[in-house]
Amino acid sequence: MARHIYSCPLRWSDMDAFGHVNNVVFLRYLEEARVDFMWRLAPGNGSDAFTGGVVVARHEIDYLKPLVHRHAPVTIETWVTDIRAAYINLAYEIKDEETVYVRAATRIVPFDLEAGRPRRVTSEEETFLTGYLEPAPGAGKAAGRAGRSVEGAVRV
Repeated sequence: MARHIYSCPLRWSDMDAFGHVNNVVFLRYLEEARVDFMWRLAPGNGSDAFTGGVVVARHEIDYLKPLVHRHAPVTIETWVTDIRAAYINLAYEIKDEETVYVRAATRIVPFDLEAGRPRRVTSEEETFLTGYLEPAPGAGKAAGRAGRSVEGAVRV
């Protein structure tokens, strides 16, 4: 399956007193990649997919190696690990050619901004996301209720 590739520049202000990218800044990097993935690419030819809003329900981050300031950007790969009726799980790697610095995951919930409440994933959004679906190890048919699996490719 495909992964979304985002080239993220490092800013001098991203560094902390220890001379490496501060842990909180990595959340900003993930946000930049996620926004690029969902709002720049997803709408495509006039689609309103994701324009109603999404909220972040959860982040998980594994810091693997320190990242120090440099002029070359890092690459952030983003892909979908699970599509459910009311949420989507995304995974990321922040890396360069030699090193993976961070592995992370985010659960996002589609949100109706006018109504002020969560909403369901639309069929158009699901179609877009399925192109980036790469379930996490151990996921699949046994992953739980109402989800998409690679084997069955069915959403209940």
